[in-house]
Amino acid sequence: MGVGSMRLILLGCPGAGKGTQAKLIGERYHIPPISTGDILRNAIQQATELGKRVKTIVESGRLVPDDIVIDLVEDRIRQPDCKNGFLLDGFPRTVAQAEALQRLTPLDYVIDIDVPEEEVVKRLSGRRIHPGSGRIYHIHYNPPRTAGQDDITGEVLIQRPDDSEETVRKRLTVYQTQTHPLREYYAHPVERGGTRHPQYVKIDGTGSVDEIKNKIFTLLDKRKETIK
Repeated sequence: MGVGSMRLILLGCPGAGKGTQAKLIGERYHIPPISTGDILRNAIQQATELGKRVKTIVESGRLVPDDIVIDLVEDRIRQPDCKNGFLLDGFPRTVAQAEALQRLTPLDYVIDIDVPEEEVVKRLSGRRIHPGSGRIYHIHYNPPRTAGQDDITGEVLIQRPDDSEETVRKRLTVYQTQTHPLREYYAHPVERGGTRHPQYVKIDGTGSVDEIKNKIFTLLDKRKETIK
């Protein structure tokens, strides 16, 4: 990877807007956003030996072990489209994965999109879906013209089970429990072997998509200026 490459990790709870920001960052800096979900699906589709093992594990309902995920991530970041860098979304999830990644490659930034729990609950529990088309509404931010009805067909909108307030709060509890040690790992690094530590930056994720995007772009543009 060249001097001007950019290797990023995006942290943030469900509903923080990581997917949206990952796409925008990838487009601006010409680096591929990489999610572990995409990696696992691609491995299964390509039917490599590792992909066949992943398929068996996933179909049995088990979690894919760290060593397999790490191997898949290593293979992915060695691909030609990552020569100018990459953005990891959803990896690492644990300190063990972070330590393995640290040994694989240098990293530049860990960007943590921070959104208060109540705001996340409001964002996710307010979503409504039109089952027939997949159109998405939000009772606060993007309401249908008639409450509870699709704008095009007039059919009833639904709330997905994953978006119920109870489920959202459970997901957030699991996320905070799993991710707190990871945040500490990056926010308060100690001297460890392997490659250099990335800079940890917490971004306020409560603004609009454009506001959050601009904060991230300002941060990354400054880095680009310093390495010219």
